Amino acid sequence: MTTLTPTTPDIAPILERAREGERLTEDDALALLRSKDLIALGDAAASVRARKTNDDEVTFIVDRNVNYTNFCITDCDFCAFYRLPRDPEGYVLPKKLIFRKIEETLDLGGTALLLQGGHHPGLQIEWYEDLFRDIKSRYPIHLHALSPSEILHIAHFSKISLQETLARLRAAGHDTLPGGGAEILVDRVRDIIAPKKTKSGEWLEVMREAHNVGMSASATMMYGTVETLEERVEHLRLLRELQDETGGFRAFVCWSYQSGGGSKRGDDHQNTTAADYLTTLAVSRLYLDNFDHFQSSWVTQGLRIGQLSLAFGCDDMGSIMIEENVVRAAGTAFRLDTERMVCAIEATGRRAVQRDTAYRAIRRF
Repeated sequence: MTTLTPTTPDIAPILERAREGERLTEDDALALLRSKDLIALGDAAASVRARKTNDDEVTFIVDRNVNYTNFCITDCDFCAFYRLPRDPEGYVLPKKLIFRKIEETLDLGGTALLLQGGHHPGLQIEWYEDLFRDIKSRYPIHLHALSPSEILHIAHFSKISLQETLARLRAAGHDTLPGGGAEILVDRVRDIIAPKKTKSGEWLEVMREAHNVGMSASATMMYGTVETLEERVEHLRLLRELQDETGGFRAFVCWSYQSGGGSKRGDDHQNTTAADYLTTLAVSRLYLDNFDHFQSSWVTQGLRIGQLSLAFGCDDMGSIMIEENVVRAAGTAFRLDTERMVCAIEATGRRAVQRDTAYRAIRRF
């Protein structure tokens, strides 16, 4: 098998080893990222996906992404969503509005609330405990909430340890963690795009502690800002090593940086394409051999590329996105309802399955 450019090494031996279940090295992953042979990458990633999951089915979840506040002091230069304290466009959602959003989600057959926000300097752990307890006392809903950077922010402003923060939040009803805030887990990159946010080691330590107390999580990667291909591989290496240690990640999802909407980065970013996304996705599936589930990022890439991602290692279409605000603030807005999600999956020749956060089937269409 040959590649499309003479400067890219023959990747056929690497792909064959991946098909046979052999663990790839970082050099292998880098060679694959540099490859332009999308067909070969997709074919290999699809074969690994078929070994890990039911190849005849594609899952999705009905949940709602509620951003409880957009006030944030982290000041990431790629984010168009946040507002600084006292900005007139800033908000903290009142409980009654959050409850109404949950009720609408349940009425639509939803099973989970994805609750994330900015790093608000005035919200300490008691605010979250009170909210979580009230949610759980009223509604039968899974609380998938608070990225690692939010957890550390809460611990810092509440003047308590990470361990106490996680224990108290879990006791109040916090079920699982989203993987937000990972961006690229290389401090050179983070020092440029988000210097006030968690360092790589801090993000990983929150996930490690959460996994150790029984809270599973998703893992993410946002690429396309200032990172090199080598740094993308380093990100994947750190995730794979933590998964080896804890087994606490349920799924992996990656997406390209979304420019526009007033983020400070403006046009100072990499010119990523659909081919870049599919390549990065396929290589991630081949390298992250200890992850079972891979989510399509159709919300950022568009529905057609989302469908194509099912041929590049994805087994899951993520959420129908009843509500989404952060990506929308950057100028990207793709939405589906359950009927259209099912149709999109069936158009690829597979059966649509609604799942819960733990990837348990709720309904087969």
